Formats: sequence, C-alpha cells, structure tokens
Amino acid sequence: MQNRNLQVIQLALESGTEGYDNHSIATVNDHEIRISTMTEPYVWHYHPDSDESFLALEGGLLIDFEDGTVELLPGHMITVGRGVLHRTRPIGQRSVNLTFERMNARTEFVA
Repeated sequence: MQNRNLQVIQLALESGTEGYDNHSIATVNDHEIRISTMTEPYVWHYHPDSDESFLALEGGLLIDFEDGTVELLPGHMITVGRGVLHRTRPIGQRSVNLTFERMNARTEFVA
C-alpha cells in the first residue's frame, strides 16, 4: 500500500442527537462531506455559492422547496442547485443523511 495517510471514517448512525446536528466528516478536493442527524426541521435557507447534494442514509428526508416537496428514502440522492431556497425535515422520528457541498459555502437564512 503506497498511501499511508489513509483514514477510515466510522459513521455514527446510532447517536442520541436530538434536534439537529450537522458536522464535517471529510473533505474531498475543495468539497466537504457532512453528516446530519435530525429529529426536527431545519430552517429555510439557500447557498449562493455552492450546489448541495443530499444522500439519505436512515429514516428518510423531506426537502421543501418554494413549489413543493421531494421525499428521499434511504439510498436516494438529490442535488439542490446554488441559490435554490430549501429546508429539510426528517421523515418520521429521525433522519440521517450525508451532504456534499463546497468547503466554506455560505448559507443565507430566510425568516
């Protein structure tokens, strides 16, 4: 094995997080991979300088847009384009998903 700087990442799907927890677990080139665990909706927002991809892992995820809602079940993935207003909500009691976006992407919140 030539690359000795490899790091294995263990996804903590069984965390007891209540509410909303979203933190970085890895970087790839100029992008960040984050794991999100939620038991309640996140707020309306958009990213003016980055697309954002969601991969549902557990429980499923609803993504609300101004003109409707998309349902992601475990194994489903979608990309939300930069500048598109959205919010996420868990399906059922809890949702775990991965997000992929440009590092240091700005988030603009909408009241």
